[in-house]
Amino acid sequence: MLGDSNAIATVAVRDLAAATRFYEGTLGLARVASEGTEAVEYRTGGTRMLVYVSEYAGTNQATGATWIVGDQVDALVRELKSRGVTFEHYDLPDTRREGDVHLAGDTRVAWFKDPDGNIHALVNG
Repeated sequence: MLGDSNAIATVAVRDLAAATRFYEGTLGLARVASEGTEAVEYRTGGTRMLVYVSEYAGTNQATGATWIVGDQVDALVRELKSRGVTFEHYDLPDTRREGDVHLAGDTRVAWFKDPDGNIHALVNG
């Protein structure tokens, strides 16, 4: 039914101006469209991400968006840290950490939060 349709990440924020600085300035996403003061749509690879204002921003305690970055996980962690991003550390079964990168078998993943506390991940996929 929906298998041939595209899905996009949708991220709720409280302060769109602060979110815009983070997503454009820190993460380097390119804006596709704006909907007044309520939403911004970004291009990320071959997909898109919608960032919109909501009173429920930051309430998700799980990963909201994941970037599949291949062998660039470590390089992107270094780059984002240089831009002030703090990475999250989790105690997960069968997982060890090398600095800010979690390793589970061949999977390498690093988690960080946006200014509203939304959790994002970089994974080698």
